[in-house]
Amino acid sequence: MPLSWDDLAGASLARQFPERTAQFPDDTADSPSPERVATLLGAIGPIQAQNARAPFIGLAARIPGVTHAQISAAYTARSIVRGSNLRGTVHTSTPADHALLDAVTHLGQRAPQARTLRLVETDLAAVWAAQEAFAAQDPRTPAQLWEHLRDWISEHDPTASPRLNDAAGRYFGFGHGGLIREPLTGSWSGQTAPGYRSASAVLGTDYTAARTGFRNDPDATADALVRLHLARFGPASRHDVAWFSGLGLTAIDRALARAAGSLHQDIGPDERIYWSLPDAPPPRSVDGVRLLPEFDALLCSIDPRARRRFVAPEHYDILWRQENGMLLAPLMVDGRLTGYWRLVGAGRKRSVEVTYFARTRKPRRAEFDQPLAALAAAMALDIDGLAVARHTGT
Repeated sequence: MPLSWDDLAGASLARQFPERTAQFPDDTADSPSPERVATLLGAIGPIQAQNARAPFIGLAARIPGVTHAQISAAYTARSIVRGSNLRGTVHTSTPADHALLDAVTHLGQRAPQARTLRLVETDLAAVWAAQEAFAAQDPRTPAQLWEHLRDWISEHDPTASPRLNDAAGRYFGFGHGGLIREPLTGSWSGQTAPGYRSASAVLGTDYTAARTGFRNDPDATADALVRLHLARFGPASRHDVAWFSGLGLTAIDRALARAAGSLHQDIGPDERIYWSLPDAPPPRSVDGVRLLPEFDALLCSIDPRARRRFVAPEHYDILWRQENGMLLAPLMVDGRLTGYWRLVGAGRKRSVEVTYFARTRKPRRAEFDQPLAALAAAMALDIDGLAVARHTGT
């Protein structure tokens, strides 16, 4: 019998919302545990983080009680890292996952960067190595990396004619996957100016060896990426894995073919084949209310045409603002995305406004007690107000 959208949702929720166990016992803000934060992030997978607060909110929604101090300490200790990778986005991940995302980004970005840089006498590997060497000792700003990229190409490949005077060209200064970013001022959860360091220089020999192994073996990279996606976000179709990774369908198909004997296959409600690992956890429901960050994995790990496993198409069109490519922060009720929410105010003292969609269950005010406490702890805020209203727009 084909899987339903509810079947797919239950299976994915078991991966994205693991049951709380002794792996992550309660800690206090005075005793942060970077390793335990990293254990949780390793279990649920990379969090899309071009909005710096997203990992804080996403982790809090999955393990209520984790604190801003704990997550910040994990960043500072390099137990978790943030970098520009995959589809040109930003992700927070464990160092082990970042080594893989780095190599996947090299595969996915090779063609567009080659078209833009127009190299003649050198190659992309040399360009990327030069950028990493420039950022090995000190954090570099995007402007400094952009200038270094232009100067390096001018010196080492003077016959090239790179198109670097636009946003895409600027991104190539830091977006090849080999760098990790940190705030130059302010907190890890703030949208402050970033500095970039070479991941291999910061994370050491074990990281470098893992990354080098992936970079030197494109098939192994694609194979590991497929297994990461199925373990953290599955079940998944070939389109889901390609969307998340930025790799083409051909590379994903070859990886799935190599692994086919060790994977389960089911037909989904859209008649696509959905792949899963044999040791996947049993499906689960997630009752009540969760406040998720923009670009949460419940949406952004899945091909857009298949996101109805978590949200009705008419509601998805509201959450995803097509005119600017931005997402509203989703409200999850009983495992479905049924609205959106936002913080109101400035400074430490805030309130929360929640909007739920028509023809969905109105969440009860008491259901927000734990989510608001989790949000306050993770963002180090004093949340003293809640407004709940039905969406009235078109």
